[in-house]
Amino acid sequence: MGLPVSPLARIAAYTLKQHIRGGKYPLVLMLEPLFRCNLACPGCGKIDYPDAILNQRLSYDQCMAAIEECGAPAVSIAGGEPLLHRDMPRIVRGFLERKKLVILCTNALLLKKKIDDYRPSPFFTWSIHLDGDRQMHDEAVDLEGTYDVAVEAIHLAKAKGFRVQVNCTVFDGADPARLAAFFDRMEALGVEITVSPGYAYERAADQDHFLNRERTKQFFRDVFKRGKGGKAWTFTNSPLFLDFLAGNQSYECTPWSMPLRTVFGWQKPCYLLGEGYVDSFSELMEGTDWEQYGVGKYEKCANCMTHCGFEGTAATDAIRHPLKMLSVARKGVRVEGAMAPDIDLSRQRPAEQVYSSHVERELAKIEAADPGAAKHVAGRR
Repeated sequence: MGLPVSPLARIAAYTLKQHIRGGKYPLVLMLEPLFRCNLACPGCGKIDYPDAILNQRLSYDQCMAAIEECGAPAVSIAGGEPLLHRDMPRIVRGFLERKKLVILCTNALLLKKKIDDYRPSPFFTWSIHLDGDRQMHDEAVDLEGTYDVAVEAIHLAKAKGFRVQVNCTVFDGADPARLAAFFDRMEALGVEITVSPGYAYERAADQDHFLNRERTKQFFRDVFKRGKGGKAWTFTNSPLFLDFLAGNQSYECTPWSMPLRTVFGWQKPCYLLGEGYVDSFSELMEGTDWEQYGVGKYEKCANCMTHCGFEGTAATDAIRHPLKMLSVARKGVRVEGAMAPDIDLSRQRPAEQVYSSHVERELAKIEAADPGAAKHVAGRR
């Protein structure tokens, strides 16, 4: 399927221009305009924030300011569940008016009810959360029936002329054959796939089902060998990122390529790892000690191979070595033979448990702005 020509051309021109200029630049704005969700996935933990925080929303103006600040050509709107945000249709229209590629991530539970608030556009994509087949997905989100709702939503969105992709996060214990069969089903439905191993969020209730790097590489080799090196399926992921998942590329992450704006502010250092928040994008870029983070540098990053950290690296590699990228795209991901050397973890600094202090500071800000609003904080811990 691939992106339509207009957004693809804008993104390619932006990326090439920034690469020529040199320095750090974002590719995709990751936007979480709320943490509230209508699911309680064990591998997430975002709805464990106190109610005073779950009730916070980024306004339309704040969302537009975020894309203007960072200048990224694309925005991925997640949460929480973004369809719970009453201004989401206006927010999406605002991004589209700025010619940004908009990826609206949803668990699809509300999509049937809300879909007529949106219009098809080559710059707009529904990204529906599906972590595998019916059993795999319903177990991942801890609610039976969600898979069937999501598949029904895919059919509905496509019938109305929307671009649709699925966002599949893989956890330890997943079966390669079943995931490959799920990819076959998505290909038959005519939807693209964004795939990534899960990241061990500090707040996640379930810390026992995240893949480490060694298991990630072997798992994806076992999956891709069932699909002609991955060529049997249509991914939104770049060929070199898929090659990285299979252990054929040694990459360090590019955390600034997908910066995150939340109700707390701009999250340091990246979309997945909350080590502090700042008020502006420039402060994020200039005030973050990037050398303190990443695989081999920080214990929390040791097992990370997620797309938001490494797609930017793969994109840069493709610009520098286009023939390598084209070779992987043509031949498929290599699933046999020696893997590329991994990054040494022996000198990484130990993890710092700091996320609770962010919650306390945010509650203090809420209380200062509206005395009494933050007193009822009996959210799940």
